[in-house]
Amino acid sequence: MFDPLIYSNRRSELSQFLKDGFILLCGNNEVPMNYQSNSYPFVQDSSFLYYCGLDSPNLNLLINTYENTATLYGTSQSIDDVIWCGQSKTLNELAGLAHIDQISKKNNFKEDVNRILSKGEKFYILPQYRSDNKQILSEIFGGDKWQNYISMDLIRSVIAQRSIKSELEVDEIKDAMVVTKSMHEMAMMNTKPGKTEQEIVVELVSLVHSKGIRLAYPSIFTVRGEILHNQSYGSTLQDGQLLLHDGGAESKEHYATDITRTYPVTGRFSSKQKSIYEIVLKMQEDVIQSLSPEVKYQDMHLLASRICIEGLKSMGIMKGNTENAIDAGAHALFFPHGLGHMLGLDVHDMEALGEDNVGYDSEIMRDSQFGLSYLRLGKALHCGNVLTVEPGIYFIPALIDQWEQNGNHKEFVNYPSLKSFRDFGGIRIEDDVLITDDGCDCLSYGIPKIISEIEQIM
Repeated sequence: MFDPLIYSNRRSELSQFLKDGFILLCGNNEVPMNYQSNSYPFVQDSSFLYYCGLDSPNLNLLINTYENTATLYGTSQSIDDVIWCGQSKTLNELAGLAHIDQISKKNNFKEDVNRILSKGEKFYILPQYRSDNKQILSEIFGGDKWQNYISMDLIRSVIAQRSIKSELEVDEIKDAMVVTKSMHEMAMMNTKPGKTEQEIVVELVSLVHSKGIRLAYPSIFTVRGEILHNQSYGSTLQDGQLLLHDGGAESKEHYATDITRTYPVTGRFSSKQKSIYEIVLKMQEDVIQSLSPEVKYQDMHLLASRICIEGLKSMGIMKGNTENAIDAGAHALFFPHGLGHMLGLDVHDMEALGEDNVGYDSEIMRDSQFGLSYLRLGKALHCGNVLTVEPGIYFIPALIDQWEQNGNHKEFVNYPSLKSFRDFGGIRIEDDVLITDDGCDCLSYGIPKIISEIEQIM
């Protein structure tokens, strides 16, 4: 945990945004896999973590914005709990770690909330994604009435705070990046024909766990890189294939990293692979060089898209006027996802609060065009934002067939040229960057991505 005053100050700042009511932050509970005492690994709600840092289940926090105080609700251990799970910190000790003013038993929670509601006080709740927390709130408020207290003011306030990363938070990401770098280098060195995806994934998980931390998300490690979120590890690696590895560790305080590298199974790029790879690399590097405060990320997505079109035109895969192709969205056949997203305590940071709330605002609205509509972050950037830059080019046979059969964008796509790319797969290159006063810092600098670097380490 950070210093207790950090959490106290974060809550005080939140109270300044919302001066006239009570804020409820729900912690997560343990979730059974297949019976009650066999639970999934515990993962705390990230907003709860941000405001109190307590990585324990069965806790709730109630903030009184009038008095700038907070009450932590939880349960005391029974002797059975101690026998089976060992002695844990008391509720009072947990409150001290987060500089929380008061504690109360969890069975007082419903009574206290109802007392506040009976006085007509303003009550603020964040959107909920866990069914167990929804059930608890339904029991307190009566059915779905708790949803009436989901507050856009609270959502905007939390996003405003969590979007600007402190030096301590950036240091956490950098700490996790050390392990993430080792993961990607190990994967490159261990990749060769005849090995299975599963064998290498096991080695990567072992490496991360040996550092006392965990993966920020289930790794994508696949020779089917054209499947954007492929988390199957059943393939045997073969000569001529590309392998896409999208993986990252999280720090001990649960700050995420999110890095993708793509490389040839044999350790040497073919001329065709080099040509596509260099286009994706230019898409990424030109964007990173263009990042700075007030730059709109939607514009960066369009910049990457223009480079994609120009590169594919040079190979005879696309044709026609680049700006017309952009306007039509023809490039989305090859670049069907968004350029990147916020990063922090969540790998897709704060997405539980609503993707549009995090990535867009009144000035920049989500576009409905295929491909561009998947862009998670479009609004202007600010100093202190941490985000991913992850362009890609993919050859997805089902999508190619659909577009060709429908005659989609035939003035921009040279469909006959795609026959030799049906088994190509996909290439994505992803780094994590911090927006600074005069540009950005790449937090994943040093993880091989230049072709010569990759071939040397492999």
